[in-house]
Amino acid sequence: MVTVGVIGVGALGQHHARLYAGLPGVRLVGVCDLRPEVGQSVADRYGVAYFADWQDLAARVMAVSVAVPTCDHCTLSVALLSQGKHVLVEKPIAVTLEEAGQMIAAAEQAGVILQVGHLERFNPALQAAQALVCQPRFFEIDRLSVFTPRSLDIDVVADVMIHDLDLLRWMVDAPVATIHAVGVPALTEKVDIASARIEFANGCVANVTASRVSLDKVRKLRCFHAGGYVSVDCLTQQVTALEVVRSQGAAAPPAIVPRAVTVAPDEPLRAELEHFITCIRQGRQPLVDGRAGQAALELALQVRAEITAHARRAGLGHWVDVPT
Repeated sequence: MVTVGVIGVGALGQHHARLYAGLPGVRLVGVCDLRPEVGQSVADRYGVAYFADWQDLAARVMAVSVAVPTCDHCTLSVALLSQGKHVLVEKPIAVTLEEAGQMIAAAEQAGVILQVGHLERFNPALQAAQALVCQPRFFEIDRLSVFTPRSLDIDVVADVMIHDLDLLRWMVDAPVATIHAVGVPALTEKVDIASARIEFANGCVANVTASRVSLDKVRKLRCFHAGGYVSVDCLTQQVTALEVVRSQGAAAPPAIVPRAVTVAPDEPLRAELEHFITCIRQGRQPLVDGRAGQAALELALQVRAEITAHARRAGLGHWVDVPT
C-alpha cells in the first residue's frame, strides 16, 4: 500500500486527490491547502484528513503530489525530497533552471522519485502518434484555452505552451537550432498569447501557438514525417494517420492511404498518477523525470527570451516580462 497526500487542492490538485482516492493499492491519507475552507471541502469529499501544515501531512505519507503555485515548487519539493518523500510536482518544474537543478539534486541524494506533471505524455492519442512518427519534418501545434483565473503567476509559455515544448523534446531527437517567437499580454500583465517557430538541428520545424484567452478550447497536433502524416486531437483522443506507399515502378507516383489507428480512451492524469505509483513500487525512473522537466523549462525560457527580444525590437518592451 502506497500512502499519498496532495499539497494544493485547487483547480488541478483536487483531481489528484480524486484519482488517488480510487487507485488500487493506494491510500490517500489527506490533503493540505493554505485555504482551510477549500482544503476541508476536498478532504470531506474523499473521506480523508485536512492538514493546515504540510509537514504534518508529509510525516504520514510515502509520496506527495505538489500542486501549489510555481514559485513555491522548488522550496516545497526540495524539503519533501530531503525527507525521503517521492514527489510528483506539477509543471512547470520550477521558475528557473537553477531551482530545477536543486530539485533534481535533492531527489538523487535522497534516492527517491521526482516526476514532473507533463500529463500529455500520458494521453493515449499522443502515445499512439509518437509510435507512428518516423523522422518528423514539420509540426503544427495549437493549444488554446478559455481564460480562467488560475496560474496567473506564470505566463502562457510556462502555463500552456510548455506542454507542447515537452512533446517536441519527446518526439524530435535533435537539439534546438533557432527560435523565433512573439507574444503579447491580453487580459493579464503577463504574456497571454504566444507563437513560436522552432527549428531543430536535423531540419525539423515546429510552429507552436498557445493562448489562454481563447473563446474555444483547442488541443491539436499535426505532424508531417518521413512515412506520412499524423493528426491528433488531444481532447477527443482521436488520431488520423496517412501513410505514403511507394510502388516498385520508378515512374509510378506514390499513393497516400489512410492508416487505421486504434486508441483506447483514458484520462491522462489518471495514467500519470498510476505511472508515478508504479515507479515508486518498482524503484525506476519515471517517463517525465526531473531532467525532462528541466529540459522543457529550458526551452520555455528560450521562447520567452525571444518574445522579449522581439518586443524590444518593435519598441514594445513594456508589454512583456524581462526573463529571470
